[in-house]
Amino acid sequence: MKKSFKPIAFIILVLLFMTTETNAQTFKLSFDHHAILVKDLTESSNFYLNIMGLEEIENKTGKSHIRWFSMGGNTSLHVIEDSKHNVPDVKGVHFALHTKDLDGFIKHLKNNNIYFENWPGEPNTTNSRADGVRQIYLKDPNGYWIEVNEN
Repeated sequence: MKKSFKPIAFIILVLLFMTTETNAQTFKLSFDHHAILVKDLTESSNFYLNIMGLEEIENKTGKSHIRWFSMGGNTSLHVIEDSKHNVPDVKGVHFALHTKDLDGFIKHLKNNNIYFENWPGEPNTTNSRADGVRQIYLKDPNGYWIEVNEN
């Protein structure tokens, strides 16, 4: 009886392992949204609408202190008013957008007196990442860093 129990226990363990392994491989995570806390919802929303050119979309929360903006596809930016929040000034913590016309975007920034810099911190210029893609960095009205690159 013990001999027949061992193979059954082994089969059960193998099935459990296979089920766990299969479950881990069947779901895929993809980017949904990025949320930021801002001091002035109107000022920040105007920046994302008029400077960054994002389209405002339906705020499915229905809350008046939150606005949503499309970031392409099914991704969005949630701008949430919180007057007590402070943003750390760390360029390495940023979100990135891309454009096919970085020079045109730079001209738009200059026309609107928006400061930008490259990764090393040199004002009004680009740099190329290790993969050859040109990029710039700017801050929104609350101090969040944004990378804009060309690809």
